[in-house]
Amino acid sequence: MKDFTPKHEFFVGIDSDGCVFDTMEVKHKECFIPAFVNFYELQGVSKYAREAAEFVNLYSKSRGINRFPALVEQLDWLRRRPEVKARGVRVPRPEGVINWIEQETKLGNPALERATEATGDPDLMKALEWSRAVNEAIADMVRGVPPFPNVKKCLEKLGERSDMLVVSATPNAALEAEWQEHGVADYVRAICGQESGTKKETLVVAGQYDPNKAMMIGDAPGDHKAAVANNCLFFPINPGQEEASWKRLLDEGIDRFFAGTFAGDYQQQLVDEFNQYLPATPPWPVDSK
Repeated sequence: MKDFTPKHEFFVGIDSDGCVFDTMEVKHKECFIPAFVNFYELQGVSKYAREAAEFVNLYSKSRGINRFPALVEQLDWLRRRPEVKARGVRVPRPEGVINWIEQETKLGNPALERATEATGDPDLMKALEWSRAVNEAIADMVRGVPPFPNVKKCLEKLGERSDMLVVSATPNAALEAEWQEHGVADYVRAICGQESGTKKETLVVAGQYDPNKAMMIGDAPGDHKAAVANNCLFFPINPGQEEASWKRLLDEGIDRFFAGTFAGDYQQQLVDEFNQYLPATPPWPVDSK
């Protein structure tokens, strides 16, 4: 991306999972969580492990974050649950993963493989085995999930005047497969997944455009934070209201973006509505750490 140069007047970054494709539920419930229970020996509290993982990755303000910080967070919530403590099941705290996350920005398997080889850390090895199992499960399970209605129409309309990038925390291989499978890869100039860096890092290219002519489209608070950090506008795809959100973008959001009337009251209204959708804390009691 360091060689990226504008070809159009406008720029649009677009998240993928849960935003363009309705793949969040199937990936986490059928791929991530079974591997989580298996690799972290959580069979004795599988019900609570599932609830913690679903909360972090789907139903909280952490929705859409990279899989490795999400892994640490869901283990933390699970460890603090009274019912889990009562059952005497040990929930690990992967210190090696925590330290790696603090030092690395390209939080994907290639960087994790290098760190594992360099250190031999057992926490890193387990996280890598879990992540590989997740990727295998996704490759085997996830197919035939088309973009939300009106996504293609929005991409066509935006593409007439915008440079577009996929900006995602999903591995590149999975992104390439999904965007190619459904015939939408040609709308974007590049597909940037977790190996490219964080969403905040990828969106740095937006700095080459006028702030009112750069926008991020996403379904998670992390997308909004990345947009704010790079002085981008933000159009939310509200969780559970994805179809309505894409219709709104098609009917009014894109026209406002191109007309220069997106920033200000309209942007604030969108963000205020978006912030009401996801809680910061789980619906069950938690003990102090």
